Amino acid sequence: MNKLEEMFREALAPAGITINGSNPWDIQVFNPKVYELVMQSGSLGLGEAYMSKMWDCSRLDQFFERVLLNDIEGKLGLAEKLKFASSAAKLKLKSWVNPQSIERCKFDVPHHYDIGNKLYQKMLDSRMTYTCGYWNRASTLDEAQEHKMDLICRKLDLQPGMRILDIGCGWGSFMIYAAKKYGVICDGLTLSKEQKKLGSKLAIENGVVANFILKDYREFKPTVQYDRIVSIGMIEHVGPKNYAEYFECAERFMKDDGVFLLHTIGSHHSTTASDPWISKYIFPNGVIPSMKNLAEAMEDRFNIEDVHNFGEDYDKTLMCWFSNFQQSWNQIKGDYSEDFYRMWKYYLLSCAGAFRSRDLSLWQLALTKIGRRRPLTVRSM
Repeated sequence: MNKLEEMFREALAPAGITINGSNPWDIQVFNPKVYELVMQSGSLGLGEAYMSKMWDCSRLDQFFERVLLNDIEGKLGLAEKLKFASSAAKLKLKSWVNPQSIERCKFDVPHHYDIGNKLYQKMLDSRMTYTCGYWNRASTLDEAQEHKMDLICRKLDLQPGMRILDIGCGWGSFMIYAAKKYGVICDGLTLSKEQKKLGSKLAIENGVVANFILKDYREFKPTVQYDRIVSIGMIEHVGPKNYAEYFECAERFMKDDGVFLLHTIGSHHSTTASDPWISKYIFPNGVIPSMKNLAEAMEDRFNIEDVHNFGEDYDKTLMCWFSNFQQSWNQIKGDYSEDFYRMWKYYLLSCAGAFRSRDLSLWQLALTKIGRRRPLTVRSM
């Protein structure tokens, strides 16, 4: 046993993780170079070593839950080392560089969402909702996603004829649901051509008015002000340099008596970058906001009327997505490689572990313009 392996064994022991052990959360190491990769590159090295089959684990979700609960990164001294490396890398860039610029987002967003509608159709619920479900009194993924959408509609107190803007509308699951059940008229912004194409088709099939607009929120020039605004799982693509402009746009787009429902993954610490592996392979230049980030960016623009945290529901949602993905793999694998399978599995299960450990949260914030009366409906339900 080399010194690096011994160090890893000692660091993992308090988490109950044994290298080449028999528990489902234990890791099986096939190439000892994995230790060097992790010490050199942290989570990026760990993820790339997994993709290269240097190690495996029967239950990645349980492995990551234990790793995060026990701060294994800190025990290995990686947190400070990688923080320093990240800071050094930033010094090489000018302070004016914006990783989530309009032009950059037009490239980064399709990187994830235009990899094929068939994959998402197999993995997601029947409405194709690619955000956390709400599992209160729900027993299936379809029920959890419907409950989430209805929760949002009730918080917004939707009424027939209202104009709704969905910033980052995906395939339009919320717009279609809200239009069909509450009689509202919806416009949605997306940067994904695949989402616009399929979403428009689904809206027509459901007989509702849901307009998909292929445009960045910063370039959007609406001819009307909206009664309500929603942004469900989109601000994670916005980035710290753009948070203030994002809220300025939302304020400008919305009527004075409107309500803005923001649904986002949340971090308990502020950062300017996401996990290196996630950023490289899954969501380029994505950043998870902290409550401090959001509060500072909306200062003097919005009242925070309500905060609702149901992050543990994302664990259940991700595990359902993984189950659907795994069961459907034989039907779609002709369009993807085995490397993609390992990458996608690692993505879904590592994120499930992060939510299970409470390393990540899921927030719904109900916002109104400064000086407006608080609507009773926005309280958490």
